[in-house]
Amino acid sequence: MTKVLGLGNALVDIMIQLPDDSTLEKFSLKKGSMQLSERDFAEQINKATEDFEKSQSSGGSAANTIHGIASLGGSAGYIGKVGDDKFGEFFSLDMKEHNIEPFLLKGRVDTGRAMAMISKDSERTFATYLGAAIELNDADLTNEQFKDYHILHIEGYLALNHDLMLKAAELSKANNMKISIDMASFNVVEDNLEFLRDYVKNHVHIVFANEEESKAFTGKEPEDSLNELAEQCEIAIVKIGKKGSLIKSEGKVYRIDPIEAKPVDTTGAGDLYASGFLYGLTYNMPLYKCGQIGSLCAGKVIEVIGTKMTKEVWDYIKSKL
Repeated sequence: MTKVLGLGNALVDIMIQLPDDSTLEKFSLKKGSMQLSERDFAEQINKATEDFEKSQSSGGSAANTIHGIASLGGSAGYIGKVGDDKFGEFFSLDMKEHNIEPFLLKGRVDTGRAMAMISKDSERTFATYLGAAIELNDADLTNEQFKDYHILHIEGYLALNHDLMLKAAELSKANNMKISIDMASFNVVEDNLEFLRDYVKNHVHIVFANEEESKAFTGKEPEDSLNELAEQCEIAIVKIGKKGSLIKSEGKVYRIDPIEAKPVDTTGAGDLYASGFLYGLTYNMPLYKCGQIGSLCAGKVIEVIGTKMTKEVWDYIKSKL
């Protein structure tokens, strides 16, 4: 079986349901964005929203994708860094309970967390304190971690650490792995554009991007950005929200329709799309089928708060495969 290894920021997601968008205005947060923050800022948000409904789950973009692959029955592992604290223990236990092989290193500071604020229209805005996650560096990566895997899935947020991403590419090549990258956030793409363009061109085989991220990367609208991305990698995927997604490989374009869903929280939709797509790819399914599985996973996750679905939902998804 083809195995997928995730590499990303190991975070605990704290999901906050906003009664309105005044909290975003109060903290000068652009709706729909991901903003890195200091620990104190994250704590301020936590305190200001203490009367709101909240939930907690292990998170980070790549970790969400790996969770999805494992929940579908795929074989997966994950590399990240956590603190020696209750959040780190929570993250590690969650990985093991989902049959994910964890390569979790211990940082000097506490475990990172993402304050995910969910607006009434289901849009989410992140203020992310990276904590120990930001301490993950190229020296932490070893051949031992990579040797039994076939696909490396990287979250775009790691573009902040060029040496780490380049070391990951080096180890992937040494182990004949393909690299998949999720662009993660339009502002991350904008801030690291030159590096990401070079990285995709020289190292990446599969690219996932939503409409805003693909535009930040290419300066073009979805179909044109898909064409440009496909010139630089083997498989390009551009997700276009309610319109579904576009896939292009070897000159052929596939249009994937979204499933009917009642959105509650869009957190994790892109991550779980990647779960379904990569799961299909590990079984050598046709690309349109990979896209349909991705669409199914994305459509179901937006019907729940957070990125974790119940066993019953996963059983339903698997029954549709």
